[in-house]
Order: sequence, then structure tokens, then C-alpha cells
Amino acid sequence: MKDDALNWFEIFVSDLDKSKAFYEAILKSELVKTPPSEHGCEMAIFSFNQELGVGGCLSQAGESGKPGPGGTMIYLNVEGELDAVLARIPAAGGKVILERMSIPPHGFIGIFEDLDGNRVGLHSMS
Repeated sequence: MKDDALNWFEIFVSDLDKSKAFYEAILKSELVKTPPSEHGCEMAIFSFNQELGVGGCLSQAGESGKPGPGGTMIYLNVEGELDAVLARIPAAGGKVILERMSIPPHGFIGIFEDLDGNRVGLHSMS
């Protein structure tokens, strides 16, 4: 087993195109949409460093995953942009649940709710 606990994450969504636009708007980063799998799963992949092996996507997965609150909490790295990302969330249709909060000595976090009610964390050291 590798030392890294995380190598992939999926945020389940009900409308991939709307959710892709939401995350692109708040993160100012393009997601890459993949063709549907043989099981009908569609994904939009976040930009990631393949050498580090940590990545993730939005997933419209049908019965294998449902969007909504109470699921797994993931934190997206928004280094140096935490306040800017939090400020863009309401205009993109999401809801800020937790404004910038200090977590010494590990930096700062914020939490938001996306278009499907998924709660997602943001992390920055500054």
C-alpha cells in the first residue's frame, strides 16, 4: 500500500453539465468531460498532477452513487484563493456553510454546499 491515503475522489451529481459549470465557475479551472462508460457513468475530471497520483471527478453514476449531504467530506486545495473561491459560490448557485476558519497550524478551511447538496471543503495554508 502506498503512503498516500487518498488517490481518487468522486463527487456524485445529478446533472453533470450544470455541476461542471458550477465547479468551473467557482474554481476558475476547467474540468475535462469523459465519454460515458459502458455502464452509463459520466465524469468531469478535475485538473490534477498525475505524478502525485491524486485526482478526482464529478460523477453522474446512476445507482452506484447518489448526491447529497451526509456523504464523504472531501477538501479541494485552493491554495491562496480561499476567500476568492468562497466569494464566487453564491453567484454560481451554491451556498457557503462555513466561512474561512483557522485550523492552526494547518492553515484555513471553508465548507460549501454545491448544486446537489453535497458538502465540500476547501483548504488553503494561507
